[in-house]
Amino acid sequence: MSVVLRVALPVPLLTLFDYLPPAVGQAAAGSRVLVPFGHGKQVGVVVATNIEATVSDSRMKQVVRLLDETPLLDAELMQSLAWAADYWLGAPGEAYANALPLTLREAKPLPPIGEEYWSLSIAGRSALDAGSRRGGSRELLATLADGTMSAQELTERLPGWRAAARRLAGAGLLERSEQAAHDPAAATTLAPHLSDEQRLAVGTVSATLGRYQPFLLDGVTGSGKTEVYLALIEQVLAQGRQVLLLVPEIGLAPQTVKRLRQRLGVTVEVLHSNLSEGDRARAWLRARAGSARVILGTRSAVFTPLPQAGLIIVDEEHDSAYKQQEGFRYHARDLALVRARALNVPVLLGSGTPSLESLANVEAGRYRSLHLRARPGAIRPPQVRIIDMRAQRLEHGLSPALLAAVAETLARGEQALVFRNRRGYAPVLLCHGCGWHATCKRCERPLTLHAGRRQLICHHCDFRQRVPVACPGCGAVDLKPQGQGTERLEEALMAQFPQVPVLRVDRETTRRRDALEQLLATLHDDQPAILVGTQMLAKGHDLPNLTLVAIVGVDEGLHSVDFRAGERLAQLVVQVAGRAGRAHKPGLVLLQTHQPDHPLLRGLLAQGYAAAARELLAERRQIQLPPYSHQVLLRADAVQREALDAFLAAAHAALPDDAALQVAGPMPAPMPLRANRHRGQLLLEATSRGPLRSMLHTWQRALSTLPAGRRVHWSLDVDPIDLY
Repeated sequence: MSVVLRVALPVPLLTLFDYLPPAVGQAAAGSRVLVPFGHGKQVGVVVATNIEATVSDSRMKQVVRLLDETPLLDAELMQSLAWAADYWLGAPGEAYANALPLTLREAKPLPPIGEEYWSLSIAGRSALDAGSRRGGSRELLATLADGTMSAQELTERLPGWRAAARRLAGAGLLERSEQAAHDPAAATTLAPHLSDEQRLAVGTVSATLGRYQPFLLDGVTGSGKTEVYLALIEQVLAQGRQVLLLVPEIGLAPQTVKRLRQRLGVTVEVLHSNLSEGDRARAWLRARAGSARVILGTRSAVFTPLPQAGLIIVDEEHDSAYKQQEGFRYHARDLALVRARALNVPVLLGSGTPSLESLANVEAGRYRSLHLRARPGAIRPPQVRIIDMRAQRLEHGLSPALLAAVAETLARGEQALVFRNRRGYAPVLLCHGCGWHATCKRCERPLTLHAGRRQLICHHCDFRQRVPVACPGCGAVDLKPQGQGTERLEEALMAQFPQVPVLRVDRETTRRRDALEQLLATLHDDQPAILVGTQMLAKGHDLPNLTLVAIVGVDEGLHSVDFRAGERLAQLVVQVAGRAGRAHKPGLVLLQTHQPDHPLLRGLLAQGYAAAARELLAERRQIQLPPYSHQVLLRADAVQREALDAFLAAAHAALPDDAALQVAGPMPAPMPLRANRHRGQLLLEATSRGPLRSMLHTWQRALSTLPAGRRVHWSLDVDPIDLY
């Protein structure tokens, strides 16, 4: 028998594939290869070489072409990806594909990794002088009028500039060139004087550089966690090493990049989904080459090669955005810990509201804890008050006390944030004549009214329809919106305070790449304004003149069936409250609720997040919920309810008889119908990982062979962060 290559292909199958080596070249683990697969060809990653074939050569297919002379994925990354695929039960090919930007999943030569520069051609300068271009094209020409600029500089100044660049280059108005990557000018901002707490945190982490040690930096909002990150990054760069900084959302990246570059005086490579695929591939390759020394990115950046790793930082470690919810369901925070161990470097998890999992790891001695309890530069933490809404006359869901506080804030020339974590105009459109309400036929859930678009939209499956002129049930024209979304609050506040700008920040108003930054740029630090927003505004944005935060819709988080709801509500309240009074003006936070005596709210007010988290951890320990137990969730959906029930019953029957394993279900999902597909689930739980790990792979293979599985979509979610 011949020796073969074992290859991972980007297909949702729980297997690797064997191929005969290519006719030309010597493949190694981590190299990409082009192979025949089915009726076409696929780009795969070599996982192992010199494997003895189990079938004759005549039945084997040969690698078409070796794409990399040297491995694209190094040994550490290959090892970490194999661990991740095993732990999160991912198809191995999908796990390896996740590590590569899309451009590198194609059978094309690697893009050059020099720095990209753009300049005006002679024709381009003439076009600018003649004013023959409009919109984004003219803006780009004007930006380049003063001279050549790098692609990174253009991205900072004109997000989304590439479409215009392609048009102008095609017309011969722009010229593109490439130079060896180099760091920009020296740092333009100086490091502030660190507090005693900040110096202690920096010193403690820096003493572990060169070995694995997880830290949890527990810092109240506004306490200067970013300054701790910056001081540590400076030390790592001085050693000639690389730093990976993860942030949960794309919206936090632009301001973080700007701050890093101004302070560190080095090029900061950015990796997130809003970049062009070419830019992502070049940044990834520069990191692989070691020339990228600071890498900033969202969840998928955890797969960045780090040949000279010195430190990994995970900011806002509690954020659920770090968990991938489709396909390969990894958790970037947890994978960052695995990679840090493999790379033998410290990992710093930062949060003003740490996850209960991380707090339990501190309690168990697995992480070391660091604290920042003071807010440098702030007079004092914001005051927090509860507004009892019971028996009050509300204006579009806003109490008189809340409106009075907004008016007082504006009169002082300051800014207010009204927070409502529900977009749209109203969650329900109701007929007062007969009780009809607009419902999504595909999900059996209310359609949300979006008044600006004159549409009813399902926020679960994105079904859309026009707002009816009359009730489909009785023909009455008295259709009334019920409840409030950000769009309705914006309208109400504009009517109440017509002389003051009201800015709405939600997914509807920030669809364009640079929309959030442009919206916030219209706020002047010395002028009154009102912000209305969802959780997009809950973190990461420093607004020095924002002194009032009013949170409406608190009660929804108090009555959820999800056992994590209390933790998430506490985190959200504290994060949103932290937007108030971050500079030298005192802040005020108002919580509007029908449940003023709820223990969670009272605990938060009296003792803060740390005490609330201790109470929640005690509850979890008592009833053996994560992090004191471990869960795996089987989700399934099908067009026919009978097919779903048959599969879940068969899946339950395939489970081993193990007293250490607790099984809930089969049962309907909390949302049993979505996009015309019936949904159900099976929840496995154990107080230790052993019983789960010992049976999961066997059970997963059994599920993949069930005849009933052919009529359903199903997935396994290890350590699910929600049960939906």
